[in-house]
Amino acid sequence: MSFTDLYGNPEHRKNVAHFAAMATLAASDGAISAEEKTMLDNFAKKLEISEKEYKEVMKPENKFPIEPPVDSEKRLERLYDLFRIIFADHIIDDEEMVLLKKYAIGLGFSGDSANKVIERSVAIFSGKIDFDDYLYLLKH
Repeated sequence: MSFTDLYGNPEHRKNVAHFAAMATLAASDGAISAEEKTMLDNFAKKLEISEKEYKEVMKPENKFPIEPPVDSEKRLERLYDLFRIIFADHIIDDEEMVLLKKYAIGLGFSGDSANKVIERSVAIFSGKIDFDDYLYLLKH
């Protein structure tokens, strides 16, 4: 039985695929930390992931397709969710960066656009933003 057969509702299928991408990123450094596990649990509730789906997603051999949202704001929200998972342990490693870029492109960002949004997001999440960006974020 295929993934799409198991989860027929298109919106729920997208949520499961998004959750699976977050779980893959969390595990990309070899282990899921307690902070990452807590965030995954919270996202599972937010995305209405059942316990059965959660266990299925967490199996190392599972690969789920990325289903990109049509809305650009929704794509950014999905990327933001991934950054929250990545920075749960306060660091971003090379494997996470590679997976993040692949996911951003899978969400529909072009290569250059993916690089720019990832670069800015890393600066924001790691606290390495300059004053002009800080000021802009506070005003908007």
